[in-house]
Amino acid sequence: MSEFPFGFNPGPGGEQGPADLAAAFTQLGRLLSWQGGPVNWDLARDVARQVSAQSPDPSVGTADREPLLEAWRLAELWLDDACAFPSAGPRVSAWSRAEWIEATIPAWQELVEPVAAKVVDSLGTLLSGQGSDNPLQRLGLPVEQVQAFAAMAGPLQQVMRTLGGAMFGTQVGQAIGSLSTEVLGSTDVGIPLAAPGTAALLPANIAAFGAGLGIPDDQIRLYLALREAAHQRLFAHAPWLRSHLVGAVGAYARGITVDVARLEGLVGQIDPADPASLQEAMSSGMLEPEDTPEQRAALQRLETALALVEGWVDEVVDGAAAAHLPSAGALRETMRRRRATGGPAEQTFSSLVGLELRPRRLRDAAALWRSVLEQRCQSGREAVWAHPDLLPGADDLDDPAGFAARPALGGDGTWDLAGLDDSPAPPEDPEEGTRQ
Repeated sequence: MSEFPFGFNPGPGGEQGPADLAAAFTQLGRLLSWQGGPVNWDLARDVARQVSAQSPDPSVGTADREPLLEAWRLAELWLDDACAFPSAGPRVSAWSRAEWIEATIPAWQELVEPVAAKVVDSLGTLLSGQGSDNPLQRLGLPVEQVQAFAAMAGPLQQVMRTLGGAMFGTQVGQAIGSLSTEVLGSTDVGIPLAAPGTAALLPANIAAFGAGLGIPDDQIRLYLALREAAHQRLFAHAPWLRSHLVGAVGAYARGITVDVARLEGLVGQIDPADPASLQEAMSSGMLEPEDTPEQRAALQRLETALALVEGWVDEVVDGAAAAHLPSAGALRETMRRRRATGGPAEQTFSSLVGLELRPRRLRDAAALWRSVLEQRCQSGREAVWAHPDLLPGADDLDDPAGFAARPALGGDGTWDLAGLDDSPAPPEDPEEGTRQ
């Protein structure tokens, strides 16, 4: 993490000249004028670009782009035999890390803002002395004094909400910038982060991923192209799936609580003259999931859905690559471990928003899809994605053969869709996941 918060950086020798100070005050003015929501996304973008730029990020040239595009074309041909979904025909790009940051910011807004709004509102309410259980009341002050302080603290509340947006913007920017040095494509976290119809691979990160594996570069490129293309086919032919996953993230986020007691202690430690203390407060673990049946069910739904996506991709890619790539087995195991453990940047993100986008039962899900394929062929396997109500549940992951033999599957491998509503379900909260 950068030593200098909110994107402020001194000169090469650590000194602050007049131009540096003028730039710092200009940026401070931008921070305090932010009115766009619980996360200052302008700041997040700037910080992410700064973090990404700490390591070389050359523009993608023809020498990098052409091998990836050739791998993509071959991957699409192999998937035609391994998957019943036809090619989605996405626009394929080779991105630098900076391009990945710019292209994925809208998706991060959907994922982060439900949690950020809760924290920023809690911070503003706490510091204004409002709320049914605030520190001013616990000090034993008369109600009239508490109300008077709350009235005077209105401007302070808005300032602290603005600073809260800056804190989240800084931390989210750090996480996104770090992730940009690790991701291999646009679907690495299990949810497509690029615009619909866009597929992408990152040559610089692919080269870093392959270093030390002892596997030829062309095999690595082809295997990763297969994974990206398989994700693209799945989400294109199950158009409800992306909103289903984002909705599951939102449902989980609604059950995350802010540890108010810890927040109060952190507020007392914040030094207004030391912005770094604000960053430390944000990363100190004040987000906790509620231990309720509803929250546990939301988490299970999310983890199961992520596992089903990754398990399907894992099986389809293995079916496409096993007969052609000598290193397919080794690459499959490497990717499984990578998705199961997550990298440092993913861990930073999970500590920030209280959520790990990780398929904990990937191997069980892959076994389930393999059982469906064996009993119902490709069309029967892909038919499960026709409707969200057909998706296997957590219990089905314990009994893959039982799910594959379920009589709801017709003799032609299709599911009985009678009684299922084809219209998308309305969101539980119309404002959930909206972007300012």
